[in-house]
This record gives sequence, structure tokens and C-alpha cells, in this order.
Amino acid sequence: MTSEWEGVKLGSSKPMIATQEEMVENKVPMAYRDQCAHLLIPLNRCRQRELYLPWKCEEERHSYEKCEYELVMERLLQMQKIRELEEKRKQQMKQGGGRIPLIPSTANAS
Repeated sequence: MTSEWEGVKLGSSKPMIATQEEMVENKVPMAYRDQCAHLLIPLNRCRQRELYLPWKCEEERHSYEKCEYELVMERLLQMQKIRELEEKRKQQMKQGGGRIPLIPSTANAS
């Protein structure tokens, strides 16, 4: 099956490491349950242990923020590829006169 976004892999290349049970057990808010949740769990534990002092837990915070940054950059790259494919499709429609074929190409398949 060929999709309209052929060549663009949707979703993240990072695997989900933390399970739903772990995230529920550690009270990770729904908005933060992504591919970086496995790094957020020890960060939150450290923050609670250190009374949320900003100069504590720097290593855990850096790891988590780096993971989130990589996810955002990956989504931006995917969106850029989708926009390029849309633009290419629009250009092809303009060159073809913008006509939609009366008989779809799948009708002639045997």
C-alpha cells in the first residue's frame, strides 16, 4: 500500500522504554508520557529528594532535556519533509493541468 507521505517515517525513531505501569506508578502526567519518560522518572525522584534545589540533579535534567530536544528536532524534520512532499505534489498538479483522471490507475490493474 502506497501512502501520500511515501518516504516520510511518521512517529519517533526512539523506542518507548518506560512502560505504562511504571509511568502510572511514578505519577508521570499524561502530557509527559513520551519516549523520554524513562529519564523523567529518576529526575523527579532526584528533585523530590533534593527539595527541588535548582543546582541539584543537573545530570538527570540535562539527559531529560536533551532527549526532549531530540524528539522536537525529529518532529520538525518530519514536518519539513511532509511540507516538501506537499509542495512537490502541488507542482505536479500544476504541470499536469490540475486535472483529475476520470479512470483511476487501479481500475486497470489485473
